[in-house]
Amino acid sequence: MVATMIVIAGQVRVRPERREDAVRIALRMAEATRAEPGCVEYRFSGDFADPNLFYLFEHWESAEALQRHFETPHMAEFRKQLPGLLAGPTTVQRYEVASVAPM
Repeated sequence: MVATMIVIAGQVRVRPERREDAVRIALRMAEATRAEPGCVEYRFSGDFADPNLFYLFEHWESAEALQRHFETPHMAEFRKQLPGLLAGPTTVQRYEVASVAPM
């Protein structure tokens, strides 16, 4: 049986007056998450045309690793801080990937 990788991709719009806070919180979240077992990649990036639009990309070895991530103290703290940072709804998708190959 082939293991299925989990990829999370999305975008969030942050309040302009809270952008610096959002960057600081996102960097702290990414650093803590990358140290988790099963995390292959976790990063936030910004849109060149819209400085208040952030993108999220996560790659997990398994659904179990992602579930453990949701139960971490840093995830609980991150979720608590989000409402004060966001300028609207988030768009986040979960993908279950069976294979990957270079382009």
